[in-house]
Amino acid sequence: MGVGSIESSGSGLVFFKERSGCGIATICSALGLMALTMMPVTFTAATESSENPSESAIDCVILLHGLARTSASMNILQQALQTSGFAVVKIDYPSRKFTVEELAKPALQRGLNECSMHQAKNIHVVTHSMGGILFRQYVSEAGAAAFSRTVMLAPPNKGSEAVDALADVPGFQWLNGPAGAQLGTGENSVPLKLGPASSDVAIIAGTFSINIVLSTYLPDPDDGKVSVESTKLDGMCAHLQMDVSHPFIMKDEDVIREIIAYLNNGKFSHRDALHFDCPY
Repeated sequence: MGVGSIESSGSGLVFFKERSGCGIATICSALGLMALTMMPVTFTAATESSENPSESAIDCVILLHGLARTSASMNILQQALQTSGFAVVKIDYPSRKFTVEELAKPALQRGLNECSMHQAKNIHVVTHSMGGILFRQYVSEAGAAAFSRTVMLAPPNKGSEAVDALADVPGFQWLNGPAGAQLGTGENSVPLKLGPASSDVAIIAGTFSINIVLSTYLPDPDDGKVSVESTKLDGMCAHLQMDVSHPFIMKDEDVIREIIAYLNNGKFSHRDALHFDCPY
């Protein structure tokens, strides 16, 4: 998966920090486009907060993992959000079993239902990779009125050239499923068929790759799975590049700090962040 270390912050939270070096032995499999972990086959949600769930006016955050991952990949982020006072709903969805269109509504609706139990003042969404495409698919059908702020981590908003290059490689379809095949840049690309942002959406893109194989198919800079350019979305309110790789972006301490800043204030705190006119 990569070279890294587990570090503890002063707040007692534990974060994953990548080291700058990476040997050939740590390169992710080219066929494992978004991740390598097997998925469950049902939609589930786990709701937790650092406060009493019955208290009103608490903000709720829906977490959506990426392709071939599980909600456990968002555990470190969940802990940080809870410590910051958010109610958190992690959604497990069977990313390798169905299409984006089939996955989106059950996943987001489950999150909205769970957040409603908190009588949340605002409902936010944080997505990793394909989770961002599920969010876009859902709002294209149901609208975005239910959501306040969304932070997408490494979303393939314009598709990934790596999918184009590997789609016909034996084993790709089995490993990534029908949704994985929809994440390219060709005529079957779901991301390219979806419209611009229709709510407050901010994006964090990674610029560090531990996957030399996939990076050869991607325009620079990239995170080993998605290029920075591909993460951009018409109508986005903010964009930030950070020196992290695709598999670990949601566990990085600095990234998590920026997520919390945006959910609280509608602005990233990083000096290199780009903020655009945002009507939401």
